[in-house]
Amino acid sequence: MSGKIRVGIIGVGHMGQYHVNVAAGISQYELAGIFDADPARREEIGGRFQVPTFDTYDNLIDEVDAVVIAVPTAFHYEVAKKALEKGRHVLVEKPITETVEQARELVSLAASKNLMMQVGHVERFNGAVLELKKVVDNPFLIESRRLAPFSPRISDVGVVLDLMIHDLDIILNLVDEDPVAVHSSGTSAFSDHEDVAAAALQFPGGCVASLIASRATQNKVRTLTITQEKAYIHLDFSTQDIDIHRRAQSAYLMTREELKYRQEAFVEKIFVHKDNPLRQEHLHFLSCITGESEPIVAGESDVRTLQIAHQILEQIKQTNPLFASTASAAH
Repeated sequence: MSGKIRVGIIGVGHMGQYHVNVAAGISQYELAGIFDADPARREEIGGRFQVPTFDTYDNLIDEVDAVVIAVPTAFHYEVAKKALEKGRHVLVEKPITETVEQARELVSLAASKNLMMQVGHVERFNGAVLELKKVVDNPFLIESRRLAPFSPRISDVGVVLDLMIHDLDIILNLVDEDPVAVHSSGTSAFSDHEDVAAAALQFPGGCVASLIASRATQNKVRTLTITQEKAYIHLDFSTQDIDIHRRAQSAYLMTREELKYRQEAFVEKIFVHKDNPLRQEHLHFLSCITGESEPIVAGESDVRTLQIAHQILEQIKQTNPLFASTASAAH
């Protein structure tokens, strides 16, 4: 494909407006238009960024080479399928779809038409995460903490598909195995969905992963730590920093009073190229469309991530009486 890629943004709510802002600043794009179900919002964002607006997403799809889908999760499948059927490349916000079956269908459809379909796991494009795989070596333990205050703007999914799925995607990519056991629990605090969730994953190679996610915490924490034979790695998603703690030496010290054990360590700071992860996500999407890059976030890995996220959700619904009605309805 030569020339600029004509792109349209479908859904310009909280996340969609960031996509518009980033796309408007990328020279390889021609931002051809936007659509939102709310006409007032559509006109506001269109006016702010001087971008054409469309009355239907069908009409927008007809005018572009690629679409970014940032509508509520319940509509991901419908909109993405329409775009793929019309031969358009797709960047869809996470989670890819509501169900695993829908995700598999979209991945298969994109492959059959040789189209790029990328899921917006934006943390994969965090500079620190891009460096992480270079220093991780056969980890024993991975711990993620993703905590944030409650926001009423996200009402269609709970914390597992809203926040925890970022860390689940990263951990599955690092370990590159399917877990043999999943244990999870969670509860509601402010919404009808789970607002707090904890999950433990056991992998066949021996690694154990612990994931905690909350959207009921009055502080924002986004960290990932990894324990392996010769290092303890601490990653902060917010600052895009990686610290590696390594043991230097240990010794017994004899004094008149007592025998003391001393262990010294040093901390190595990894240089990270810090850029807007959403911008990096779009640049990668572009380079995959033009054939310059292989996808970092591939379709089958998206299906696997969603499948395990649903395992976590199902256990939460089955074990917490608050969700008894939704669990029985699911069966």
